[in-house]
Formats: sequence, C-alpha cells, structure tokens
Amino acid sequence: MSTNTKLHSQILGKGRPFVILHGFLGMSDNWKTLGNRFAEAGFEMHLVDQRNHGRSFHSDEFNYEVLADDLKTYCNDHSLKDIILLGHSMGGKTAMLFSTEYPDLVSKLMIADISPRFYPVHHDAILNGLSALDFSQLDSRGAADDFLSAYISEIGTRMFLLKNLYWVKKGQLGLRINLEVLRDQVSEVGEALPIHSKFEKPTLFLRGDKSEYVMPTDEKLIKQHFPLAKITTISNAGHWLHAENPDDFHETVINFITN
Repeated sequence: MSTNTKLHSQILGKGRPFVILHGFLGMSDNWKTLGNRFAEAGFEMHLVDQRNHGRSFHSDEFNYEVLADDLKTYCNDHSLKDIILLGHSMGGKTAMLFSTEYPDLVSKLMIADISPRFYPVHHDAILNGLSALDFSQLDSRGAADDFLSAYISEIGTRMFLLKNLYWVKKGQLGLRINLEVLRDQVSEVGEALPIHSKFEKPTLFLRGDKSEYVMPTDEKLIKQHFPLAKITTISNAGHWLHAENPDDFHETVINFITN
C-alpha cells in the first residue's frame, strides 16, 4: 500500500487550467495526443491518473466520493480554480460529482460518453482476462495480447488495456492498475449520480454515434442534474470517441470552450 496519496499527472502547456480524467482501466497516457493539441490551443493541460490507475497511488477505498475528493486535493495542491473539466466514462462520473460538489472550482464541464444514471457491471470478460494474466509465463506484450484475445476479441480494447503493462524489472512485466481492488469494487463504477446533485453552469455531453452509453432516454435525467447541458453526437465513434474520431472531438471541445 502506497503512503503517497497525491495523484500523478502529466502537465502540458500554459494558459487556462484544463483537467482531463480518464475512464475505468485507463490512464492519463490515453489523452496525451489530444492533450498536446489542447495545450497548443493555449491551455494548461492536467492529464490526471485517478487512484488505483496509471502511476497514481493504490488504495483499498474506491468510489466516486473519494475520487472527487482526490481531485479537490489535486486542485488545492496545484492552486487550480475556474477549471475546464473533461471526464470520459468513469472519469465523467467523477467529473459530474466533483462539479456538483465544488461548482465554484469549475467554469465549464464536459462529459464524454456516460450519463448520470446507474449502469450494471459489464466489464466481466475484461477483468477475468486481466486477472488470468500470469507474468511468470508471459514475458512480452505480444504474448499478453495473444493470451487476452481468448477473453477480448476486439483488438482496440486489448491495445487500450495493454497500456497498463509495464516492466517491473528487467524481464518481469506487471500491471499498473490495482486490479484486485478494481475487480472487487467494480460495482462502484456504475453508481448513479446522487439524486439531488446539480451543476448550473455550461455543460456538454459528448456521445459516440455507435455507443449505447448515452441514449435519447437519458436526456431528461441529464437536464435534471445539468440544466444548461447540451448533448452532442460525435460521428463514426463508439465509447472511445476521443480515440476513434479525435478531429471531430477536438473541434467540438474547442468550440464549446471558446464560445
């Protein structure tokens, strides 16, 4: 157990503070390419690893309340206020709760392909595959990919997951994520935003046209929590809309921030 409880981040560029939160089993690296593009547009990008993910600390406690508190501590430590906040999937749920609990810290909010509602657990195959990885037998990313293909047929999903691999020491691979806690507490990832939570500033929900995470039936609930919300669809994109159509995603985000 790590005693360091500061979130790891990659900070790029100078300008208005813009914080991005990755999704479940992701990390800040997933946002590096877009982060650089936003930095070039005049923003100070904070690509944050949430607890139990990436290079951030591991903890037995894992729910949206502590994830939002982690971000509050991060903002305090880096003297951030009036932030632009973007969260994808699980990161979107963290961003929703954070903005409703600390509205004075957030100027504009963007939520990528997730709604405030409850989602049933649907990561079983992925978690089973990752749990079955035996690093005493697997000594390369290719071998790990071959092994995971029995659990996860979609190569894009495997590539995303394999970003969690790192060399613990020469010849010894490991996973950066705190897999045991994430597996045991995966039900927390689907939790709904508390019923009375509300954020009354400009908010943009982005959904992929091939994704079923944000449906037309979610609009009423979104507007209850986020009265100023707009919902935009990114074409030719599923749940990883920022990776599948980065140009449209980038343009939509910049338009929302600057208008």
